[in-house]
Amino acid sequence: MVAALVAATLAGCSEDDHKQDYNPLIDGPKEEQPAVDDEPTAAGYNEQYRPQVHYNPAKNWVNDPNGLVLLDGTYHLFYQYNPQGNVWGNMSWGHATSTDLMHWTEQPVALTRDALGAVFSGSCVIDKDNTAGFGAGAMVALYTAAGETGDVAGKQQQCIAYSTDGGKTFTRYEGNPVIKNDDDNLRDPKVFWHEASKKWVMALAKGWKMGIEFYGSTDLKSWQHLSTFVTALKGRPSLQWECPDLMQIGDKWVLLVSVNPGGPLVGSGMMYFTGQFDGTTFTADERDYPLWLDYGMDCYAGVTWSNTPGRHVMIGWMNNWNYAGDVPCSPWRSAFTLPRELSLTEYDGQTLLCSTVAKEIEQTAGQWQTAGDTFEAGDAYQLRLTIALDQASTVTLANNAGETFSFDISPSARTLTAHRSATTGKTSFNGTFSIPSMNAPLSVEGNEVTLDIFVDQSSVELFTQQGTMAMTNLVFPQAIYNRLTVSGASYTAQVRPLNSIWKN
Repeated sequence: MVAALVAATLAGCSEDDHKQDYNPLIDGPKEEQPAVDDEPTAAGYNEQYRPQVHYNPAKNWVNDPNGLVLLDGTYHLFYQYNPQGNVWGNMSWGHATSTDLMHWTEQPVALTRDALGAVFSGSCVIDKDNTAGFGAGAMVALYTAAGETGDVAGKQQQCIAYSTDGGKTFTRYEGNPVIKNDDDNLRDPKVFWHEASKKWVMALAKGWKMGIEFYGSTDLKSWQHLSTFVTALKGRPSLQWECPDLMQIGDKWVLLVSVNPGGPLVGSGMMYFTGQFDGTTFTADERDYPLWLDYGMDCYAGVTWSNTPGRHVMIGWMNNWNYAGDVPCSPWRSAFTLPRELSLTEYDGQTLLCSTVAKEIEQTAGQWQTAGDTFEAGDAYQLRLTIALDQASTVTLANNAGETFSFDISPSARTLTAHRSATTGKTSFNGTFSIPSMNAPLSVEGNEVTLDIFVDQSSVELFTQQGTMAMTNLVFPQAIYNRLTVSGASYTAQVRPLNSIWKN
């Protein structure tokens, strides 16, 4: 994250306030905090609003997922982490591991700031052929060093570190930075091996300069500039581009870019481009951009795991920079989305990027039951609704306190409109959290739609069954929603429990 924008958004300021004087990277946190504690802390994971099927560390602030990589059957999830407190600052790489993408073990903090600055977002690759000389099979982390003081203040430079013990410890490359830069608008390296051109390719976001820079390397240490991608975005002249990810799905290439501000409604959002990549240049299809991967308020900075041949599995930060510092969570702040499988389909003559919850959700799911007006919600659950599209309908989830999360379906417009307001639960912590209407295209054909709704203690993730539409929203009700009402169209409903990933 660019430092000035982070300070502005945490303060709940407007878009123009990114030019304000206070900079947390340069000035440091406003409150003195204890020394770094890089060991995970035991927790009951039973606090109010604590997610039960979404990974979040025991304590402290998190944001972007980083360094996602699979090695020897273990998924590594690194992430932006403040080891010193529950506010943004002291950016380091936290670390968790899993063998099934659902049950995670928090590991010691992997990377902390050095003389080049804080450790911002990046990626990891497995160097199978020892191109960098760190050893065959080394895990190589590529990240942005965000200069804080002295000669490096305000500089975002690309650095590498490597691990030869499976991600337990990292050694910084003595030749850092591998890509020098003199300002704060070049960050979040996402790297992959491009087989056709026999080189590593890096995508870097240009921040407020709005675009993606591509670099190439044969050894992960010496990088050459390849090309620049930039395109106009309809109705959004000023955005901050972050967290890119370029991947090939079938015969198409997809470029993910997170933007803030400028999401679907307010604050943060994830957009994508479809096109082709020839090893040097990404050429986007001629379409009206932006295209949104998720139409809710709370899916940001999503990137995919590397070293997963044949699969594109993404996870995102489940929050929004408009109110991220204010959400009522303690001793932790923020969690990650459920892992999602990305795929492409054709709809209305255009290529559509789809996302569905990864199949590993079965590791924690119970048996399907018919869902009546009330049902056993447990720690978390998946609700599957099949709704006729012959007339308008409204779906309402409620709890015993009378709090509700609802959405409307318009068959004629083929849209879904969700509502998050004071009736949903706690919203007063930030003036931008209440969103009366969030609109999304269903992008489905036929006379009915099937929706998969994943409800946790403080989130609702909603998908069409084929993944043509996704909508992720934080909610803060007094208790999990356990009542269902569908008015208008005919429907069927099933529910199954999702067992807590923290309880044995």
